[in-house]
Order: sequence, then C-alpha cells, then structure tokens
Amino acid sequence: MIEPAYARAVDVPDAVRLAGGHAQARYLGGGTNLVDLMREGAERPELLVDVARLCGEISLRDDGSLVIGASVKNTTVAADPRVRAKFPLLSRAILAGASGQIRNMATVGGNIMQRTRCYYFYDEAARCNKRNPGSGCDAIEGFNRIHAILGASPSCVATHPSDMCVALAALDALVHLEGRDGKRAIKLTDLHRLPGDTPERETELKTGELITAVELPPMPFAVNAFALVSLAAALEVEDGTVKNVRLALGGVAHKPWRATRAEALLQGAPATEASFARAADAELESAVGLRDNNFKIELARRVMVHGLRELSGAGA
Repeated sequence: MIEPAYARAVDVPDAVRLAGGHAQARYLGGGTNLVDLMREGAERPELLVDVARLCGEISLRDDGSLVIGASVKNTTVAADPRVRAKFPLLSRAILAGASGQIRNMATVGGNIMQRTRCYYFYDEAARCNKRNPGSGCDAIEGFNRIHAILGASPSCVATHPSDMCVALAALDALVHLEGRDGKRAIKLTDLHRLPGDTPERETELKTGELITAVELPPMPFAVNAFALVSLAAALEVEDGTVKNVRLALGGVAHKPWRATRAEALLQGAPATEASFARAADAELESAVGLRDNNFKIELARRVMVHGLRELSGAGA
C-alpha cells in the first residue's frame, strides 16, 4: 500500500481547501471503510484529510428537526435520548447494522459515504466495473446471492451496505454539504446514484465536497418502527386507514431504496394485510432476480407485509 500524505483540518473550510489541492484526496473520519479499502488496494488516495474532530454535535431545533454532525459516532447517535425518543427507527437501524466496535469508530458521514460494493469488488482477478470501468461485471453470471433486484444495470448489481442509510431514506433526511462552490443540501435519496453505465460514480457529490451534517425533518406523526435487515418503516393509522407511511428497503439496490410506489398506494388505503400485500407487489413489480438472488423478491415482499402488519396490528 502506497502511503498517502496526511493533513488534519482545523475547520470545514480548511478541509475543503486541503482536499481541493489533490485529485485523489479522501476525507478520513472513523476510517472503518476507507482504511479497509486502502488495505485491499481498492482505494489509493494521495492525501487523507482528517475531519474526525469537525462537525461533532447533535442539536434539536425548536421545530422538532434534528441535526446530526457528520463526525458524530454511530454509537453516540444510537444512544442519544433525542434520537431514541423522536426517531427510534434510526437508533434501531444503527444497532442492527454493525458490531459495537465498529459503531464506536464509524461516523455518520463515513457511513453515508461507504462504497457500494460486493466481494468481486475486492478481488483483483475479477472483472468489476466499479474498480476498473469498462472491464465487465463477474457478479452477473457469478455468485450473486446478495446482489440487487431493484435499480441494477448490466454494468453493476452491487447493493448498498448501510442499514443506517435505509432509515435515513425513510425519514426524508437531508444531507448538508460544503465544497469549493459553497454550501448546499441534498436529499439522501438523491445523494446516491444507481449504477447505469457508470457504476464507479456512486454519489452526486462534487469533487472535494464534504458532508457536514444530516438533518432529520420533524415527523408529522408519532413514529413507530420495524427494522429487520432490509426494511425501515414508520406508520400512522387513523380509524383503520393509513394516514402516513414511510418505507425504505436495504440490501436490494445500489442505494437505499425508498419505496415511494408502495407509499403512494398505501396513503388513504385500509390498514389491512391485503392493502400491504398489494403495495409490496406494486413496489417490487420491476424487480429482477439473478440466478442466486431471486429469492430476495419474495423475501422483500414478506418483510414489507410483515413489518406493516406489526406496526398496524392488522390481522390476517
């Protein structure tokens, strides 16, 4: 492994300035993903800009929105009483997503920016369009049990690895960025790209942009949550009718998959298992299974129906 240069940023503008001077600079927070990829030769940065001591606060605004600094550790987010009280879905997703040792090191910004990848990405002998654009994708005809059923392309069928991001997608999270062109915010569901013909381009970040915070808008209804590997859900039922619903799936696509089609069908529908099944079927209508992962389509359907049933208390 080639040793990169190292610099510790004193503030966000300093971090942006440092990264802007190198074509292959990377921001370093907890390092749980980046250092691993460097060790495997999948990432070869010229410069590491240490941002671990920046943006480390959680604040609750008067309107009920929550702002989480990008350098806050995942353990801190999951244990924060404001998160647990107002956004329990996020706390549960973090606790389900990694070991305590990783949660103690991993940061919010780093979790969002971890590479979408599969085991072929790590194998230098395998064809991987993410590692070597234009080389092909061995996963499509290879062992593809864990791979995508939604939003994939002939160029890549990898799935996004973050359980935390699935929860953030369901919660309409905004990601705050700062770069050479100033500050901006983007929806988390718009931040990650589907593979298309350029799977090596994983996000909509501009060169040198830094994630500074994640903002969770106030929830207009009381939140409950069911999280089982690949589902984050929140549901409000009034007089037997779905008043509000949020659904996001993980482990099924190149990015956290917000189930907007299912949400639209459920809005105003009876809170019954039949309604939940119709919504799940509609969401998964475009799903495409590969040889080893075709079971994921039925699994995703069952998880959605089961999660919604648990939240609503609906009978069979």
